[in-house]
Amino acid sequence: MFTLKVDHEIELHLLQIQDSTELFGLVQRNRSHLRQWLPWVDSMVSPLQYHTIIPEWLKQYANNNGFHAGIRFRGKLAGVIGLHFIDWYNKQTTIGYYLGKEFEGYGIMTRAVKALLHYLFSHLYLNRVEIRCGVFNHKSRAIPERLGFVLEGVIRDGEFLYDHFHDLAVFGMLARQWADKVKLP
Repeated sequence: MFTLKVDHEIELHLLQIQDSTELFGLVQRNRSHLRQWLPWVDSMVSPLQYHTIIPEWLKQYANNNGFHAGIRFRGKLAGVIGLHFIDWYNKQTTIGYYLGKEFEGYGIMTRAVKALLHYLFSHLYLNRVEIRCGVFNHKSRAIPERLGFVLEGVIRDGEFLYDHFHDLAVFGMLARQWADKVKLP
């Protein structure tokens, strides 16, 4: 099973059925915060829904086609990070993430994405990683900007969010660019 120790405070782990109540609690406490940028929040009304979704996520991992991992900060579930899919032919993937409002300001997501990038480039040998986020979602955009991703463009009306479309900023990182940044062998 996928587990990635980021540092002494943060660990990423595959979400399991036993995480359902805690995961739903995180979404429930942060409903208005997450709803601004995530189109699925309103559809999550019970922890039992995760009993259907989590096995699909585990199947995705077993099929070597991405994953959804909980972000534990000092032992508490702070958010989720994952790969939407892996395009093995082109050696690329897209990272998605969210964090509970009460966990903002600790550098959690920057550290989690940085560790995940290291894993993707040095263990899975991917060539390209993409992050897409709302053009006006400044906190989400700060992650790829801070880590040196290149803003490659904007997808106009790239996502439907409840009652309107919004534009998505597309950020990309290449393996050679990452190697130069962190001096990987």
